[in-house]
Amino acid sequence: MRFIFSTGSLYTYGIDRCFELAGRAGFDGMELMVDGRWDTRQPEYLLRLIERHGLPIIAVHTPLETGATPGWPDDAPGRLCETVALAEALGAEAAVHHLPLRFRTYWLIAGRYRLPIPLPGRDPYQRWLLDGYATLQAATSVTLCIENMPAFRLFGLRLNLQRWNRPAEIVRFPALTLDTTHCGTWGWDPVEVYAQLRGQVRHVHLSNFDGKEHRRPEAGPLRLDRLLARLAADGYAGAVSIELSPDALDAGKSDAEIAAHLGGSLAYCRAAVSGYSVYTEVLTS
Repeated sequence: MRFIFSTGSLYTYGIDRCFELAGRAGFDGMELMVDGRWDTRQPEYLLRLIERHGLPIIAVHTPLETGATPGWPDDAPGRLCETVALAEALGAEAAVHHLPLRFRTYWLIAGRYRLPIPLPGRDPYQRWLLDGYATLQAATSVTLCIENMPAFRLFGLRLNLQRWNRPAEIVRFPALTLDTTHCGTWGWDPVEVYAQLRGQVRHVHLSNFDGKEHRRPEAGPLRLDRLLARLAADGYAGAVSIELSPDALDAGKSDAEIAAHLGGSLAYCRAAVSGYSVYTEVLTS
């Protein structure tokens, strides 16, 4: 099982520095989060980083809907197509993207703030996922991995803003990204969710949830060691991407401290997989 580091975990840092920290911690590769910075979207530069640090980019994540991506399409299908092209140029295996909203969203620009205004009507991205998605997948060797999304909290209520966001619905897609912290926002056990989706899980975003999303895997109530053991038992061949919030890594502190946090998370993950391996060896000896 390969453990990779998502550059989105330190999105305020340069991409080169993310590679360096991942290398110091001992990761097997990278997940690239595309954003408005050209450094996240220039294949020639990224290929140099891959060679310099000896870390392949295994997955590429589409830009988030709330941020501008100069030079890229504004629509979600267009951004996914560009992400796939970038993944192909980098030799990546997976393109990670999000579910569509359950309504059409318009952005109200108020000074420097962008406020989403939901209005009735079907999201055009939803229509494209029904009509054009399979055509894109058939045209590329990059696996399109759509991701389960978190609950939106409003006055203590959990609201579902995305279409097909429950396990029984998201299985309509052939390849999935299982995000564990997003499971936590719903109060779901990631092991139980995985049991429902296991035939289609091709990528994993691993992080804990303690009321805040994207905590370090070892720091929270979700038993992610059990999920990793289940993945190992099933012979899971995809990547497990550590995707955290910058504050979970104490971003802004010394690189040595950040690398130590990453190393601790990676050790926790590898111990969970090794523990399963040792257990099965005892049973079969």
